[in-house]
Amino acid sequence: MSDWLSSALDYIPTWIDYQRELFDQPGVSLAIAHKGQVLLEHASGMADLATREPLTSRHRFRVASHSKTFTAAGIMLLRERNKIRLDDRLGEYLANLTPEVSDVTISQLLSHVAGLTRDGPDSGQFSDRRPFLSEAEFRADLSAPQPLAPGVTFKYSNHGFALLGKVIEKVTGEPYGPWIHDQVVAPAGLKETTPDFDPTVCSPFARGHSTRQPYGRRFVIPGDNLTNDMASATGFTATAGDLARFFGQLSPGAQSSILTAASRREMTRRHWRDAHSQLERYYGLGTISGPPGPWSWVGHAGGFQGTLTRTVVLPEQDIAISILTNAIDGLANVWFESVIHVLTTIHGLGAPGPETAHWRGRWWTLWGPLDLLPGKDKVLVAASGQLSPFLDATELRPSGIDEAIVASAQAFGDCRLVRGPAGNIEGVSIGSKHLVTEDAIKSEVEHRYQPSSQAT
Repeated sequence: MSDWLSSALDYIPTWIDYQRELFDQPGVSLAIAHKGQVLLEHASGMADLATREPLTSRHRFRVASHSKTFTAAGIMLLRERNKIRLDDRLGEYLANLTPEVSDVTISQLLSHVAGLTRDGPDSGQFSDRRPFLSEAEFRADLSAPQPLAPGVTFKYSNHGFALLGKVIEKVTGEPYGPWIHDQVVAPAGLKETTPDFDPTVCSPFARGHSTRQPYGRRFVIPGDNLTNDMASATGFTATAGDLARFFGQLSPGAQSSILTAASRREMTRRHWRDAHSQLERYYGLGTISGPPGPWSWVGHAGGFQGTLTRTVVLPEQDIAISILTNAIDGLANVWFESVIHVLTTIHGLGAPGPETAHWRGRWWTLWGPLDLLPGKDKVLVAASGQLSPFLDATELRPSGIDEAIVASAQAFGDCRLVRGPAGNIEGVSIGSKHLVTEDAIKSEVEHRYQPSSQAT
């Protein structure tokens, strides 16, 4: 492992834990893999606010639309075995569909350009208002005229991936769940992943949670309901560690994978732009991609009742990131971008050198915390409460053992570490700002303001 990556892995858990507390989130589970090996698993907060069960890295989450990537991998595996072709018509595998639906291709279903309805006329299964659909129920939705002609534009469809689950069953002669587990999940080395909720193995299990408003509190959402014939679109449960392992294997350059490099390239390349989003976002075959560039990502998101989850792989760096949150307002979909921001910053900063290593730490004022992050020959001052903590970071250049020059900031000046009688670092002065430990700021603020608050 590179020294810069080790420095990043030391910092990311402390940053995300503060973010979780700042945004009042029940829990977060994070995993980062590099070159197929999980280097970091970290969890904090609660798996269940009602029981106060602490969240661990072994807790499984409902990861919802991550299921689509597993389903796509299963289709690609069957393609490698000459059991299916991407340009085959759906009607070659499934009977009793309308001519409109029969004519869509496997590739169009995988890339969400089949023009099919997203969830039919009632998406209540995703709001916990009804059970997830059976095959008969989603086929009934597909018997009506569909919204668009195939191949026109990107249009997300859970029903489309439900059909792909049925294609797998038709081709293999086996139920979707057992086949996808035996042929995709197990060969990928995933031991904490199931295609749907299974109470015999899904333990410990992270419960979902509602938003706090407008209820004045968060309600626990059990999240243990079966997804029935929608499992291939939204059923999976997994840990962050397993998802980082799996998505890392989908990188075209991965050294170990259940799929050939050609299949992985086809899955992860940008097939269609999401024209309905203001973000530069693309869809491949069961994968979502961001803008191109040296730190580009590809992966998937998931939104189940009470959980929001995100996993991506950075192909050029061979780094996979999985962030699982157990609340409807979870920040997984922005935190993964934040983690990439941290990685790119520390990659440029370099690993701590002998003159900077002892500058690492979190220091506080009344305005909140700042993080000192040492690099090869300089120290950055990160705003811990920001989603991009290094976006406007002050830069310190050490000029002595405990002295530094503020080399880049809105206001310039000197900086020094403040040591106590025993020689331990007790604070930092940056220009005119005096920062102290978390315990010290608690004591200071309570002493200053508590009497007046008691008086009122």
